[in-house]
Amino acid sequence: MPTLNRRDFHLSTTTAALAAALPLGFSGAAHAQGKPPQAGKDYQVLDKRAPVDTAQGKIEVIEFFWYSCPHCHAFEPTFQRWVKAQPADVVVRRVPVSFRDDFLPQQKLFYTLEAMGKVDELHGKVFQAIHTERKNISKDGAILDWVGQQGIDKTKFAEIYNSFSVNAKAKRATQIQDQYKVEGVPALGIAGRYYTDGQMAGSMERALQVTDFLVAQTRKGA
Repeated sequence: MPTLNRRDFHLSTTTAALAAALPLGFSGAAHAQGKPPQAGKDYQVLDKRAPVDTAQGKIEVIEFFWYSCPHCHAFEPTFQRWVKAQPADVVVRRVPVSFRDDFLPQQKLFYTLEAMGKVDELHGKVFQAIHTERKNISKDGAILDWVGQQGIDKTKFAEIYNSFSVNAKAKRATQIQDQYKVEGVPALGIAGRYYTDGQMAGSMERALQVTDFLVAQTRKGA
């Protein structure tokens, strides 16, 4: 499964065009099965640890994504299955990226859904609306119209969407993205220490295997 690389984004390109036709940015490199993941090849060790939002004894895994990324949409079912299989000490967070200023509305969309307790219900539907139904949900007005169609109180949604709290979370998401040095989406951050994505690991499926390895290493205190 490919990764949408940060270098593929240009200020003059519209979000809709990016979602429809971008270079895939996938190396397609083969990886030997059974060989332990290698630092610098399959994953990166952060020069400076990123802060985590988990309690002691818990291991944080972050999925970096963008709603308009076709590869994030393709990865979502696989990632959902992986999340459901995790033990109690693994805490999974989703962090919407912002490679450009016009990514902000979709960051705020996610955090508003989160604040309203609607992520489980509507996260997948956002992907479906954009990539299957071909709806352009990338600006404030279009987002408000879409959530209204899902039966959400538009006035309440707009109040939360424009709140200080949601804007602060969006800003924090961009900081976390930069702390992990995210180079493309989808991507994974582990325990504030490690970063991997589909280009490094060879596929997003293998990136999850690398994540399992790094979670185990973290659990052992390595």
